[in-house]
Amino acid sequence: MTDSGKDPQPADHPALDHDRETVLRAEAALLKEKLERTIGHGDDRMPPPRRPAARTIGLILVGIVLILIVGFGVGWLPRQRREKAVVADAGAVAAAAPVVNTTRARLSDPVNVIDLPGSIQPVTEAPVLARADGYLKRRLADIGDRVAAGAALAEIEAPELDQQVQQARAAVLQARAAVEQTRASVEQGRANQALAKITAGRWANLLARGAVSRQENDTYQAQLNAQTANVRALEKTVLASESNVAAVEANLARLEQMQSYKTVRAPFAGVITLRNVDAGALIGAGQTLLFRIARTDVLRAFINVPQSYSDLVRPGAKAEVTVSQHPGRVFPGRVARTSNALDAASRTLLAELQIPNPGGVLMPGMYAQVRLTMARAARPVLASGDTVVIRPDGPQVAVLRDGVVHFQKIRIGRDFGREVEALSGLADGDLLVVNPGDDVREGVRVETREVAPRPAEGKRRR
Repeated sequence: MTDSGKDPQPADHPALDHDRETVLRAEAALLKEKLERTIGHGDDRMPPPRRPAARTIGLILVGIVLILIVGFGVGWLPRQRREKAVVADAGAVAAAAPVVNTTRARLSDPVNVIDLPGSIQPVTEAPVLARADGYLKRRLADIGDRVAAGAALAEIEAPELDQQVQQARAAVLQARAAVEQTRASVEQGRANQALAKITAGRWANLLARGAVSRQENDTYQAQLNAQTANVRALEKTVLASESNVAAVEANLARLEQMQSYKTVRAPFAGVITLRNVDAGALIGAGQTLLFRIARTDVLRAFINVPQSYSDLVRPGAKAEVTVSQHPGRVFPGRVARTSNALDAASRTLLAELQIPNPGGVLMPGMYAQVRLTMARAARPVLASGDTVVIRPDGPQVAVLRDGVVHFQKIRIGRDFGREVEALSGLADGDLLVVNPGDDVREGVRVETREVAPRPAEGKRRR
């Protein structure tokens, strides 16, 4: 009972005070029950229980109120201050101009550089076939051999052709003898013509004197005419015989030329890239492939130029050729010719490059990368790809003029990925917003923060 008269200590929290008050009330009830049991057993000497003083109860209530006030001040007031600060910051952000990243449009490079794949081929390549029938007697060259123009590559044995040459030579001799025989006949005919002329003259004189009849004179005059015609016929025979001699001589020359083909020779200087026969093989004229020869001191490469660059490729344009076998080494070349027509399937222009190869480092059949450097007729404006916004009415960019956003329509040319060509709508040096968001609207004033420019277009490899 004495404990109930003590002043309770102030609690740190209203909930804790409530629990303590409950405990005190439970203890008071327990003590009251014990007192009643004691009184029930006849203990009249026990004094009656005393109630808590009003002062104690007032102090307890004051402590509870103080605890509630302190908890309210510690929890609610700081929260209110934080909410006010957040609202103030939000208002400041809303009132401030948005900050955007910007970059500048620029003119494209004065030269255009493109990389295209190509296949290296010899500038001249030809199969070597036999012109004479027979058997391969001896092979004088093999694959990989470098030969000069006219060098002997193989020898063919052709006995039938040799016999035909001998027969043609005999025919030439026979034709020449026939010409001589005809010429002798012409001389004989001329002699008979001269005799007939003298006889006809004598008979004409006798006829004039009346010593002979006209019939006899006419007979000798006719003989003169016959001899004259015979001489003319013999002269024509001589011409025919001479023409026959020319024919048999031409046939002999043809056969001798064919006989010279028994030695197969290189049509031009180059390297043997294929050998298809060995000694003893049966050779058919114009049918059997003996060798394949290629000229490798100058090579050529074929490339397919896209349509967008076709108007820039002209004969004489410089080119740089690289191959994987020789990293870091550049082989110079030039555009020799173009097809002057686009392939309908791929929309590309076929161009041929010639590449000097004096050391024989490059080989036909290599895969190569060809870099073309071409001067631009007109330099379009380049804009960063992340500044372009695609809208229903077409592509646009956010251009800043005096810090105010203005959306400008553009016409896009070639797309290089990081950059695009603006064929219209932009000028060199225009300030563009990078990745414009929803807060970047028409007529909004913004604060700028310029970012580093993109790599130059000429550094890209296509």
